Amino acid sequence: MAKSDNKGRRPSKNFKGGDRKKPFDKKFSSKPKQSAPRKPSNPDVIRLNRYIANAGICSRREADTFIAAGNVTVNGKTITEMGFKVKRSDDVRFDGKRLNLEKKEYILLNKPKNFITTTSDEKGRRTVMELISSASNNRLLPVGRLDRNTTGLLLFTNDGDLTKKLTHPKHNVRKIYHVHLDNNLSLADLHKIEAGLELEDGPITVDSVSYIQGAPKREVGVEIHSGRNRIVRRIFEHLGYNVTKLDRVIFAGLTKKDLPRGHWRHLTEQEVINLKNIK
Repeated sequence: MAKSDNKGRRPSKNFKGGDRKKPFDKKFSSKPKQSAPRKPSNPDVIRLNRYIANAGICSRREADTFIAAGNVTVNGKTITEMGFKVKRSDDVRFDGKRLNLEKKEYILLNKPKNFITTTSDEKGRRTVMELISSASNNRLLPVGRLDRNTTGLLLFTNDGDLTKKLTHPKHNVRKIYHVHLDNNLSLADLHKIEAGLELEDGPITVDSVSYIQGAPKREVGVEIHSGRNRIVRRIFEHLGYNVTKLDRVIFAGLTKKDLPRGHWRHLTEQEVINLKNIK
């Protein structure tokens, strides 16, 4: 078959030339587009789920569930819309109870000796408030008290409802103490404590008492829910023992794990939920 011969032929009228550059297309410019400046957020407006979370009711995700279920009203109107925004001055209610926007905070301290559990002291003694002074700008108060020479877990919060729950005897909040005595605790006295004692201000029973495994018999673990003043010390003093060291190692399910003496930390969201679920 003969080869085609293109000699003498003119290029097609539509031929543009393969090596000719195409004009620059503005659509594909590499220069970034300038976005419109963002409007500054209004500090007086907040999403409803965040408002509820800041009031210490629950997490934002849980707040969305409650909003969808119709548990929340704003200025008397039930709101079920996700992403709804409210003003800080609005009347926001959860199950009929008006919410306070102040963010609830929960601080756990491993208290050292020689600090008293009070917000101020007229004698100039050091207070536990010094130890958490950098923890928050809100006014936090201790939940219950530990005496000056008692060490261990002490909770601080601005959540008044939770404070009432954790300090009311009917909720049987679990507290465990590691007790050091000046003498070995006799088995007979241990049984007396188990059976209950009659103190000057009335009878007292403990939830449990036992020797500390692997330690001398002058070290004892006591689980108790009473909040009476110096109650653990008075139990042993009633039987003729002196408490040389007293350390609260568990309070309402919270422990001293990874919390050195004199240090504090914020509770996790799950820990707060657990405290609020105490019946």
